[in-house]
Amino acid sequence: MMSVYGCRTKKDLKTKVGTGAESLFLETSLFGAEYKGPGRYAVVGPSPTKRVWYAEVTVGADGHIVKVS
Repeated sequence: MMSVYGCRTKKDLKTKVGTGAESLFLETSLFGAEYKGPGRYAVVGPSPTKRVWYAEVTVGADGHIVKVS
């Protein structure tokens, strides 16, 4: 599961639709990188240690966030 930079709430994350996902994601896995390009990813926020909200982020073929649910 990954975390995201600069998003205190899930609503803040939803405003990032259209921005590049690679610069926004923070890897938290001990088993290697989870972000591998286009696809759907589970994220937590507002930080990896303080998990208040969860979201599923869809990343398009161009590497930009398409949807947050």
